Amino acid sequence: MPDGLTAAPVQRLLVTTDAVGGVWRYAVDLAGGLSARGIGTVLAVMGPAADSAQRREAEAVPGLRLVQTGLPLDWTAESPEALAHASEKLTVLAALTGVSSVHLHAPALVGTRAWPVPVVAVAHSCVGTWWRAVRGGDMPADFGWRSDAAAAGLRAAAAVIAPTAAHAALLQVVYGPMPIQVVHNGRDPAPLPTLPRARAVLTAGRLWDEGKGIARLDQAAAGLGAPVRAAGPVQGPNGAQASFRHLDLLGLLDQPGMEAAYAGATVYASLARYEPFGLAVLEAAQAGMALVLSDITGFRELWDGAALFVGDSDDAQPALRQALDDPAPLAAVARQRAARYTADAMTHATLAVHRMAALA
Repeated sequence: MPDGLTAAPVQRLLVTTDAVGGVWRYAVDLAGGLSARGIGTVLAVMGPAADSAQRREAEAVPGLRLVQTGLPLDWTAESPEALAHASEKLTVLAALTGVSSVHLHAPALVGTRAWPVPVVAVAHSCVGTWWRAVRGGDMPADFGWRSDAAAAGLRAAAAVIAPTAAHAALLQVVYGPMPIQVVHNGRDPAPLPTLPRARAVLTAGRLWDEGKGIARLDQAAAGLGAPVRAAGPVQGPNGAQASFRHLDLLGLLDQPGMEAAYAGATVYASLARYEPFGLAVLEAAQAGMALVLSDITGFRELWDGAALFVGDSDDAQPALRQALDDPAPLAAVARQRAARYTADAMTHATLAVHRMAALA
């Protein structure tokens, strides 16, 4: 965007978030970047409430107001009416808090009610693209109406952001041609660890989500000769649950716990079938870990030349062993690549989209 547009009136954003996944980390980092630019944030938590550690983290961001809405997420709402009600409540919150722009973490939250200010929808993920990548075929009714809500929101928003070009392309396959702005997620790296690492593999995320490919990693862990640690919940808010035979389950870790987990292993693995970005992969690369990733288009876009890739039909063990046996060169190129994806770059590009939406 030309420099002459930087004065467009974006003074305070309403940002929705999800406290049970990577969207929380994204939203807090975005709020921090906005704060550094003198822009306030109303951070509206959807679904399960933020825990005490998350609340402290949010309260540490100057100019941030945390609102626990009690409203359902787009993928936990029990009916179209419940989702529409959540959207209506958010429009009221936008009016009451006097924000100049709205940043929704799910297009389905746009709804049909008129918003008092421009709305930018970020397609971090959605049931339609998840189904296309993981299951395929006709969606069940419970997925169908959620996908319809996402489609309507994508078209009603003033602007749409996707975290990778690969995910933008998948959105267009599922929902049809539309303008989408690509803004890569970003993080500021924590200090590199100084303690020796164990010869071990780490993965993290929603372990219950079959799209994350955790069952495949569990199979690869058998006979690997090194522990495979998994951080994250095995049960989801939607009732999904998973169990594993060979993984060392670490449970749900807070940010300091995750930093310790990254510091304590040499290889980070994600064998996901569906991953619009993969924030934990970025954190692992920033922490000096070697990467072993599924060969999907999004990971190729971000990490080609900086990771070992495992195809759909490949045995993952050889790649994991190769990375475990000589992690340093892989870790070095991954960390160098990770330097592209900063919180400042993400905030700058996101603000450009909001300013464009405000001027439309």
